[in-house]
Amino acid sequence: MNDPNLLILASLADGDKHGYAIMADIKAFADVELGPGTLYGAITRLEERGFIRPVGTDDRRQPYRLTADGRRYLEEELAVLQSVVRVGFRRLGKA
Repeated sequence: MNDPNLLILASLADGDKHGYAIMADIKAFADVELGPGTLYGAITRLEERGFIRPVGTDDRRQPYRLTADGRRYLEEELAVLQSVVRVGFRRLGKA
């Protein structure tokens, strides 16, 4: 799974993070390395859709927070993925 949007939303599901922390978290849980261009392009799109928002800070690093709409979207997309995984494993004789 390497959809930057879902990976970023999943990373933010357990709390606010700035860009580098999001990249490190995604590498840790999904073993996917997002480059800065991919990360910040996706962050911009997620902000525009209202799924994440910046959190005020005095630090030069900008943390982001998952919104209620972002949480709902993530839950819906994960439910679809879960269904696909279930079917795939069943068809492979693994479930």
